[in-house]
Amino acid sequence: MICPLCKENLDKAIFYGVEVDYCPVCLGMFFEEDELKLAKDEKDDELRWLDIELWKEEGEFKFKRSQKLCPVCRLLLYEVNYGDSGIRVDICYSCKGIWLDRGEFKKIIDYLKERANYEILENWAKNLKEEFWEIFNGPEAFKDELLDFLTLLKILTYKFLHRYSFFRTLISYHIFKIK
Repeated sequence: MICPLCKENLDKAIFYGVEVDYCPVCLGMFFEEDELKLAKDEKDDELRWLDIELWKEEGEFKFKRSQKLCPVCRLLLYEVNYGDSGIRVDICYSCKGIWLDRGEFKKIIDYLKERANYEILENWAKNLKEEFWEIFNGPEAFKDELLDFLTLLKILTYKFLHRYSFFRTLISYHIFKIK
């Protein structure tokens, strides 16, 4: 496989539990279908419930044809926004692969952490409902969807109790009073 930027041969490496192809010159990485999600989940388990489905709303893509070629298909890649992050990633419509330039994975993780903090506290009911529904109808396996729901529930509990110390005090009072 050839790097879309440098035109050098790509090497293989294990990146957060996922075998990716990377360029030893520019340090760009190619993720085959679903590998970016797997690497993100391995990097930060608390982000496993939060995914940006690049292929879900294809009609809403704001894409631009790039001059880069997919390392697998050798077809032109398309630049798309990663959600509303402002990060532009290169995707292949044919194989559903994703090319990330150097540093874009870290930017994606930082963006997801920021978005998760907001989503957990501001849209907690909606997110819990959606994650619960995905347990039965989600795109992933039952076990994975259940883990996503439990992760969200755990994070919500911690963040909610941290934000609203009154509840933490009330719960602590009742726990110690009972004993």
